[in-house]
Amino acid sequence: MHDVQNEVDERGIEVDQVGITGLRYPVLFSDSELRQNTIADFSVTVRLQADRRGTHMSRMVALVRDHLSTLDPIDLPRVLKAGQHELDAPAIEVNAELSLFTPVVAPASGAESMAVHDVTITGALANGACRISTTLHGEVTSLCPCSKTISDYGAHNQRSRVSLTVEGNSDDPYPLPVSEAVALIAASGSAPVIPLVKRPDERVLTMQAYEHPAFVEDMVRDLSAACRARGLAHRVAVRNLESIHSHDAIAVVVSGTSR
Repeated sequence: MHDVQNEVDERGIEVDQVGITGLRYPVLFSDSELRQNTIADFSVTVRLQADRRGTHMSRMVALVRDHLSTLDPIDLPRVLKAGQHELDAPAIEVNAELSLFTPVVAPASGAESMAVHDVTITGALANGACRISTTLHGEVTSLCPCSKTISDYGAHNQRSRVSLTVEGNSDDPYPLPVSEAVALIAASGSAPVIPLVKRPDERVLTMQAYEHPAFVEDMVRDLSAACRARGLAHRVAVRNLESIHSHDAIAVVVSGTSR
């Protein structure tokens, strides 16, 4: 059968990225500390040579089926090399978005619930160089130090959305497991966000936040400092969903990696 994709293209224009996106596929996420079944949303793209009319997108679906149904970030450099070979491409990128969950315990009642974290894992291979990044999104409570200082009583607080991206490479593709990233994010705020709390828990969490006020600047710096202590190339972003302002507050710190 004639292979139309392999026809010669005479326009002489290289395509930077071409491939598939929005491929939802069941996976078993498995790293050194966590093992969970979930659904991942995949994108797979390659760089297309100037003289090639098209790429073989069915091979990208097969790559996910054959190599990523068990998703271990440490294995991504091997998967990228396999994909680059199977698609005969000078560069390849694989992106997976998934949700993982970790158990949390309320501080007073001991009630258990599950916190859900959105995770994005991206691997790229080009010119023999492999780049892997893992991004975890989480939420904490933050209490405004200024509000606490200037008020006779009380202080405004809000939910804060925190994202932590850690970069790896072919030698160390996954330097910070998801569960450790969850713990670092949880420690960055004034108090944790817990799905199931009783009144005694609410009292503990409210007082904990009051005793540990934090600006958005404090949170990105503390989280960046924890990453620097581990020698991690990282990007930290925090967005406060402000409770008394009509705007949100944001802060970003990047260290040892591209913005």
